[in-house]
Amino acid sequence: MSNDQQFVEQDLKKHEALRSIIEGTAAHTGEKFFRQLVKHLALALNTKAAWITEHIENEQRLRALAFWLDGSFVEGYEYAIEGTPCELVLGKKEMLHIPKNVINLFPNDPDLKTYRAMSYLGAPLIDYDGNTLGNLAVMDTHEMPKEFQNLALFKIFADRGSSELRRIRAQQRLQEREEQLSRLFNSAMDAIVEMDTGLNITQANTAAHQLFEHRECGDMAGQSFEKFLVPESAVKLKNMVKTIRNLPEGKRYLWVPGGFKAVNYKKETFQFEATLSCYKHERKHYFNLVLRDVTDRIEAEKRIDILSHEAEYLRQEINEIHKSDEIIGDSTVMQSLKEEIAQVAGTEATVLISGETGTGKELVARAIHANSKRKDKPLIKVNCAAIPESLIESEFFGHEKGAFTGATEQRKGRFAIADGGTIFLDEIGDLPFALQSKLLRVLQEGEFEPVGSSQTQKVDCRVITATNRDIKKMIRKSEFRADLYYRLNVFPITIPPLRERDGDIRLLAKAFAERFSQQSGNTILPFSEEDINCLKSYHWPGNVRELQNIMERAIITARDGKLNLPALISGSDTIDKVDPAKTPEKILTGDELKQQERENMIRALETTGWKVAGKNGAARLLNIPPSTFSSRMKALEIERPS
Repeated sequence: MSNDQQFVEQDLKKHEALRSIIEGTAAHTGEKFFRQLVKHLALALNTKAAWITEHIENEQRLRALAFWLDGSFVEGYEYAIEGTPCELVLGKKEMLHIPKNVINLFPNDPDLKTYRAMSYLGAPLIDYDGNTLGNLAVMDTHEMPKEFQNLALFKIFADRGSSELRRIRAQQRLQEREEQLSRLFNSAMDAIVEMDTGLNITQANTAAHQLFEHRECGDMAGQSFEKFLVPESAVKLKNMVKTIRNLPEGKRYLWVPGGFKAVNYKKETFQFEATLSCYKHERKHYFNLVLRDVTDRIEAEKRIDILSHEAEYLRQEINEIHKSDEIIGDSTVMQSLKEEIAQVAGTEATVLISGETGTGKELVARAIHANSKRKDKPLIKVNCAAIPESLIESEFFGHEKGAFTGATEQRKGRFAIADGGTIFLDEIGDLPFALQSKLLRVLQEGEFEPVGSSQTQKVDCRVITATNRDIKKMIRKSEFRADLYYRLNVFPITIPPLRERDGDIRLLAKAFAERFSQQSGNTILPFSEEDINCLKSYHWPGNVRELQNIMERAIITARDGKLNLPALISGSDTIDKVDPAKTPEKILTGDELKQQERENMIRALETTGWKVAGKNGAARLLNIPPSTFSSRMKALEIERPS
């Protein structure tokens, strides 16, 4: 067999192994996920055994989450780590490969002798905080050469195992936080009543039931709160609800002057002091009334708010973990991209990630941080385009109490929070010119002053930036500092658009389809040739994000497991259709593609009377977020005719 044939065969085996990982584990979570993981790991590496464990730290033992041995699962496997290869893996927190003579190296490990082990390969499973969660390992009765392909496959399995174990731990922490929040809510001395816009009670704590003598009448939830107020107080509450909804975001709270007069279950009236606050969740407004003791109320409200934010953060963390932190794609351009990430991740160099909207710039930033020396510290994300210009300096560097109107307390900025870790500045091209010199100072000197303070603060964080704009053109137009650009552009990474990743479209579409079908519980049939041709013929102006959205829509609209991708793609008259049978011979240049996108956006704007957002806006026509549409307008220099 020639070298070329061997290379092709090895590449095919690698592809099949990768596919087995995705197909074997994508539809499962928890115990089923771990069982499929070790089974496919043993099959991919052709080893006698494979197991994944969780670390019982206080006992220095490992408990198997799944153990595959000689073609079947071993149940209840647990062992002490002292004197085993796993002890080195957990102690050094790094991969350990012993190609042969493992029994001689670890003579006190009884299981190695029992299973006649000759070779071993193990890797730790690490939490985001750097704690050891457990390990993934394989062993065999034959030598296990140090082949890069096998080690790379093993690392992929280890990363997926770590991701799922982190998700489970995060889910447990979320449940603990929500239970703590519930205990706090119901143990508060103040009565707390939450209402919807119709003033119907959505929840009320134990103190509220006691206050209104409603303990023997069941739950207050679902009842109108107006029935607990005298008519005058009910009118007063309605007026205050209208007032508070018109207040600026972040200031939607009011002290109720004179309080309310209430009626309890026994038809007795009584007076109580109260504060009213409003918040928005999933596009719905809710109103909180905190009754009686003002001092206790303020303290309880602060604690509830902290726990609510922690719970919301953990929900987001679970969602991010569930989405998977893998960069999917094995095309030539994506292999080059992964090599660039590997090259720069271990350094302290600043990185400028360029690419069109929807190509996955944040995913690349996450990958760089996750493989850096700062991975145990936080990755703080800032979208420069999403912060008002008047607030962005405070958002970056924090402010002192009283520094400006509304600064009621001292606040740390994103750079201070990112100290020791990494800060990711997305849409850096939208950073106000006046603030660019201060960012340059942080990069060069590692110091800044919070707004309203004369005290210089030191910070040590790595900076990763991203943009979909032409920074060099902005420099020529004096919209971006050249010295800042050169400081940010130490290691440039360009993410290819999806239209240049033809070989990855099928792989990405399949991964998205499996994810959304698992979430929705829908079973889908394999892609048809018509589906694949349709996916490959479309030029994907929205890139991977657009593909993800279309696949989610396809799962929702699937009938009897069949996806109707051609209809979803060709059914929109706001996208440029490409007939596979009439594909033009000419290959468009980057400038021609930009011009095509520019003309398409102008047509959408003219159709909507140059309205960007809203139900009848151009962004809705193109099925992209208004912020993304506005960003592309700037990048493509689209201006409304005077």
